[in-house]
Amino acid sequence: MSTQWLKNAVFYEIYPQSFLDTNGDGIGDFNGIIEKLDYISSLGCNALWINPCFDSPFKDAGYDVRDYKKAAPRYGTNNDLYRLFGEAHKRGIRVLLDLVPGHTSEEHEWFLQSQKAVPNEYSNRYIWTDFCFEPVKGMGFIGGESERSATYALNFFKCQPALNYGFLDPKEPWQLATDHPDAIATREAMKDVMRFWLDHGCDGFRVDMAASLVKFDDEKKSGTSAIWKNVREMLDAEYPDAAMVSEWNCPPLALRAGYHMDFYLSHPGNGYASLMRDYQKGFSISKDSDNSYFRKDAPDRDIGRFLEEYEAWYKDTRDIGYISLLTCNHDTIRPRFNMDMDELKLAYAFLFTMPGVPFLYYGDEIGMRYLDLPTREGGYYRTGSRTPMQWDGSKNLGFSAGCADSLYLPVDPAADAPTVEAQEADPDSLLNTVRALLKLRHSEEDLQADADFEPLVKEKGKPFVYRRGSMMLAVNPCGEAMSVRIPVSGRKPLFTLGTAEVEGDVLNLGAQSFTALK
Repeated sequence: MSTQWLKNAVFYEIYPQSFLDTNGDGIGDFNGIIEKLDYISSLGCNALWINPCFDSPFKDAGYDVRDYKKAAPRYGTNNDLYRLFGEAHKRGIRVLLDLVPGHTSEEHEWFLQSQKAVPNEYSNRYIWTDFCFEPVKGMGFIGGESERSATYALNFFKCQPALNYGFLDPKEPWQLATDHPDAIATREAMKDVMRFWLDHGCDGFRVDMAASLVKFDDEKKSGTSAIWKNVREMLDAEYPDAAMVSEWNCPPLALRAGYHMDFYLSHPGNGYASLMRDYQKGFSISKDSDNSYFRKDAPDRDIGRFLEEYEAWYKDTRDIGYISLLTCNHDTIRPRFNMDMDELKLAYAFLFTMPGVPFLYYGDEIGMRYLDLPTREGGYYRTGSRTPMQWDGSKNLGFSAGCADSLYLPVDPAADAPTVEAQEADPDSLLNTVRALLKLRHSEEDLQADADFEPLVKEKGKPFVYRRGSMMLAVNPCGEAMSVRIPVSGRKPLFTLGTAEVEGDVLNLGAQSFTALK
């Protein structure tokens, strides 16, 4: 893999409108990110993923792009973003931008031209039928709003018309094959966007809805994968250090399609959800039946629910790319929703010592809460995970000097709202635990992205013990001490949360404990 820097990378995800406001308008900005780069570095994070920051009407928080080559004015200028790249690089921090290749805003110039009645070079940039009342089967569609006598397909919200990468098996006259010149033109236009930002100092991209390019008949994603393989060929030839991470949640497909990393996302009932979000049943949330593995009082904890899915993916993909575990993201309920600080410490210890490239969501390092808020910019229930970063005890918890009613979202109103300032002063805080864990990961090659992984003890009712390279790690999330017989004689705890003792070939773990043995 040409992107060797990923081996020791730890990413910090920033939702830019909520990170730090430096001009008092209530919205975070590029200068705010620059101001906090030293803080990010102090965590042990050496890479950033910045959520969409391109020009947009913000009907979907920036995932409705109006101009791929222009920074959103509310965050600053293109030059401010270029400066952010430069300042990050001075500190050894790489920067990924959020690329949205499956759709644009309905206000994008491509779409404004595409919807015209007179054919032009953008007529097939989006998916259009041949008739004003013809539905786009299997997809959301819009009619009655364009000059063109046709309906167009949606990729997500109503404001997001689907870009046209062709169909694997065209069945209608208006469906282009994936090798049609106009379908190829869409792919090349996206590559042009990528080149633009890479040439200005960006280090790669997180790709939104990466599996959504070729429509309908691409169930095995061969058409979509072919497009990404072509993009990867371009990157390898022209930008060999550039990295891509996909929002796909299927590493066997995503990594073979050319991605360097694929997120293991929290979907109701899947393995990752069983770790911290077992309360989510479909689209409903019920903490009454929460059996999350890292909950102290989980009634029926079982790491096997995670391992069944994860191990199969890991064994299948370990030589072609990385599975990325994350504390949270902008689409996911924050883990503090159902977990206390001690539970979070153990969950993070696990996440940050597993294979692959981990991602830390801003504010998770201090245990920011999930807030029950009205929707903003298409966030709906996700809005509560997008609130302003809590820096200190000053006005608006240090996020902004503006008036409270001008803030993008309200800050946590609780008297005990966690802040960076308060946790900096507490050696036992979640913040300082995160720093210690990431320092451990960086100092031990056996804990980095590509060192071997093997579960050693995974039975229900016992601690989970696993091997990374030559190191042995164990976690006991429950509220009672546990012991396990395993060949540990001669090993010593290098790092411990709670208590851990080695007695011959017996490992004794106190209640809610984690240890790394060397």
